[in-house]
Formats: sequence, C-alpha cells, structure tokens
Amino acid sequence: MSQKPKLSTVAKEAGVSTATASQVMRGAGRISDATRKKVLDAAHKLHYVPDGRAASMRSGINREIGLVIHQIANPFNAEVISGVSDLLETEGFLVSVLDSRDDTERQRRNIQAFIRNARGGLLWVPADDTDDSTYDLLRTHGIPTVTFLRHLPSEPFDHVGIRDADATTTATTHLADLGHRHIAFLGGKSRSFVRTERIAGYTRVMQARGLGAPIIWDTEDDKLAGMEALVALRAQYPDVTALVCNGDMVAIGASLALQRLGLQPGKDMSIVGFDDVQDAAVATPPLSTMAVSPYHLGRKLAQVMLDRFQAPDTPPTVTQVAATLVKRETTGRPPSA
Repeated sequence: MSQKPKLSTVAKEAGVSTATASQVMRGAGRISDATRKKVLDAAHKLHYVPDGRAASMRSGINREIGLVIHQIANPFNAEVISGVSDLLETEGFLVSVLDSRDDTERQRRNIQAFIRNARGGLLWVPADDTDDSTYDLLRTHGIPTVTFLRHLPSEPFDHVGIRDADATTTATTHLADLGHRHIAFLGGKSRSFVRTERIAGYTRVMQARGLGAPIIWDTEDDKLAGMEALVALRAQYPDVTALVCNGDMVAIGASLALQRLGLQPGKDMSIVGFDDVQDAAVATPPLSTMAVSPYHLGRKLAQVMLDRFQAPDTPPTVTQVAATLVKRETTGRPPSA
C-alpha cells in the first residue's frame, strides 16, 4: 500500500518550502498566483488532503459538524439537511448526519460517536424521553449544541424551532372561517413538545369557536399511514369535513385516499398540511399548508451554529420561526355549504 502524501511531499513536488505549501493550503500569507498554482497543482496530482485535526488545533474549531435528526427519508428533514449542508459547506465545514429514529439509546450512541470523533458542534433534534445523562454528556464535553424543533428550556443550548401552536391556530381558523365545524387533527403518534404544541393550537380554536369536540387521530407521518388513517377516521367520524395535519406527507396521503374513494379534496373534504415541502406544491391537487420553508430553516439552524462559534460566551439564543398559510386547492367550503 502506498504512503499517503504529506505536506512536505507536496512542497517538494512544487519546488517550494513546506512553510509556503502550508500557507497555500490554509489560504494564508502573501503568496504569488504562480506559486499558489504550483502548490495546488502538486496537491491535486498527489491526491493530498490536508489534516483536519491539525487545522482544528490551530483554529480552535473542528470543522466537522454532527447533525442528529429523525427519519432522514422524510422530505421535510431532507430539505432541512440540504439547507444546513449548503450553508456550512460554503463556510468550510463538513456535515455528518445520523438518524436516531427518535430512539433514546440510538441517539446516545450517535452523540457518543460524534464526541469520540471530536466533531466541532452538534445540531440536534432531541428524542422524546431523552434522559438527563445525555444532557450531562454534552455539558461535560462542552460541545457547542443547537437544538432543533424540540426546545429544552432548562438546558444551556441555542435553539431553532417553529411557532407550532400559532401555526395550527392559523390553519384551524382558516377552516372554521370557511364554515367547517367538524375538524380533526391528523398525524403524529408521540406526545412530543412539537406535536403537543400543534394540538394545543388546533384545540384552542375548536373551543373558542364552539365547534365540534376536538378529534385527535394518531398515525405515522407518511403518505401510506395518511391514506390508511383517512379511511379509518371517516368510518368512525363521518361528520368530519376538514383536517389539520401534523405534516405534509400525512396530508398528501389523506388526499390520495379521498381520491381513491371517488371524493375531491377541497370540495368533499378540506385538508391543510404542515411544512410546505416541495411535494406539496406539485401534489394533485396542490396542497394547502402551513409553510415554514424547511430549506431556509436548515440554513437558519446552520447560521446559529456559526454565530455560536463567533461568540462562544454569549447567552443561549432561541429562534422561533413563524409559519405562513399557503392556500392551494385542498381547502374550500364544506360540502353542505
């Protein structure tokens, strides 16, 4: 097996000193364009990759960031990851993504792996029922941490989230203003902070407007689960004419199920999703939803981490992003109207 190239090897190939080669690779110093090109050409020829650990020791920042999230396959998460990666990589950081599947043990192993490999920071959606020992682990190792979606007010971490209760209040009010009285909340199975807040916003409007009793229907947040849940919900609650959904995927699934039953979303039943992933706008029919722009949410998450690196001693920040109602074709007046 051939030896991996060293910086001294690159310098020799380029005909410069090791110090000059080092300055070129770090983008430092006053180096002529001709010399810089010689060094970079030599590095390319020899397949030289700078030692990130050495760079971290010089700068005090490890330029690899860990992201622990749930259900990478979920389009919302995929767009968030894309936003995080695009911003951080333009700043010279590498992002490693692990999926904890909302499992506390798996999550702990993920975090331990990031600490063991000396990641410079952690972007993290805490699993439900995360125990104190996991928080102690992060505090002990002093890894800069930004929580996402699920806020931990008692912990010294920066946070980026969504104004969930306000969003579902807006969605439910929109349906009530259209004349719907029997509105159900569809999606999600856990009693996480995020879902609890969304249900609270929905319930607030149902009670304030004197509508029918709140109906909370648990199901996974994917299209297949949404299809199956819609059929079961209609069988048990035939009076329901509108849905506020926990996510766009479950909403699109419910919309597909209606069409298979020979019904038309927006006329026979109204549906509002949550997130505004790319699939929402191109669904048939296009989905009305509470838009949070997951790609830009990911960029905001990354920016908070960059800000923490710039000001490590400032108090933790909390950023709550508002959702905006996007009216498309899956909402309308109830059939009786």
